[in-house]
Amino acid sequence: MSRDGDGQSARSFPPLPERLPVDVFDSHCHLDIVDTPVQEQLRSARAAGIARIVTIGCDLPSSRFAVNAATEFDDVYAAVAIHPNEATDVSAAVLDDVERLAAHPKVRAIGETGLDYYRDWAPKEDQHRSFRAHIGMAKRTGKALVIHDRDAHDDVLRVLEEEGAPDKVVFHCYSGDARMAEICAEHGYVMSFAGNVTFKNAEPLRDALKTAPLDLLLVETDAPFLTPIPHRGKPNASYLIPHTVRAMAEVKGVEVAELCTAIAANGERVFGPW
Repeated sequence: MSRDGDGQSARSFPPLPERLPVDVFDSHCHLDIVDTPVQEQLRSARAAGIARIVTIGCDLPSSRFAVNAATEFDDVYAAVAIHPNEATDVSAAVLDDVERLAAHPKVRAIGETGLDYYRDWAPKEDQHRSFRAHIGMAKRTGKALVIHDRDAHDDVLRVLEEEGAPDKVVFHCYSGDARMAEICAEHGYVMSFAGNVTFKNAEPLRDALKTAPLDLLLVETDAPFLTPIPHRGKPNASYLIPHTVRAMAEVKGVEVAELCTAIAANGERVFGPW
């Protein structure tokens, strides 16, 4: 999650884009903080060719919300975790609560967890302790690990190696360079690209996308943040993914339908069948 929200609820949402030729899904969003009822978000997403959504927990309240939303709506999955920015003095009891939530069958990932050196909201030692605990949780539960990595690439990769990575690892809102994409590919780590890959100053991200293999790609919104071009500055929601997918297809030099098909298959491999 990017905590750079700037009054998105005060601005109108962009229009519905052209529907994708093959249904995909939003691998990472925050249904609880998009300024629209969940049912309306799902309706607009379906109209754009986004058939499924993974809503993400960042603390106990948002993790509980994610589980409840996934329970209520067939086309929603949940991820549960304590965000690294919330990792200060995270207790064993809190982590136990997260793991109990993770036992729900509609919870398909532990996340978002990881390291954030851009913010100073939690000491690094607390972030590392929490991250390592979540890695263990993902391995015990057999769920995918969804990683928040902000300005902490080397340490995230090192901790994964030291702890032993789970079978399924997703770098949410991938922010590394092309060399890191090569390392992720060598380890089978999945890279999920968000709307910032469309930004004018995001050439290093696009170079990483060129490097990433099709079978290790996902797409996400991180809604309500990171709205893609041409609507940067407007609030984001899952239905705007077609803008990001079409930009990704252009960078990869593949047809949009081919990329959509790959993303859909990768999503089922990571999060399980729907």
